[in-house]
Amino acid sequence: MKKTFTLTHPKTKAARLADAVRCDVKRYLKRECKKELPKGFDQWQFDCKFGPTAEESIVVDVAELGKCISSAEEQQLSSFYMEIVAKPGSDPKK
Repeated sequence: MKKTFTLTHPKTKAARLADAVRCDVKRYLKRECKKELPKGFDQWQFDCKFGPTAEESIVVDVAELGKCISSAEEQQLSSFYMEIVAKPGSDPKK
């Protein structure tokens, strides 16, 4: 998912739009985790970027996405860029 989300709408408050983005992210992660893994891999890993624009985005952990969305809402950004790319990975503990 490579997408620019907007937090401004004439009828909808920014808090509702941020909640909708969080829901979209959770739905995307759940959908990607359901896909069949290639042989030799035992889990999906996600490369994530977040920022005001695609050029200014920085690498973040998938667990930090919710905090990033909240910070964008607190900073009253009109829009932000989020990129989540799924890749097969292996758990080093197994």
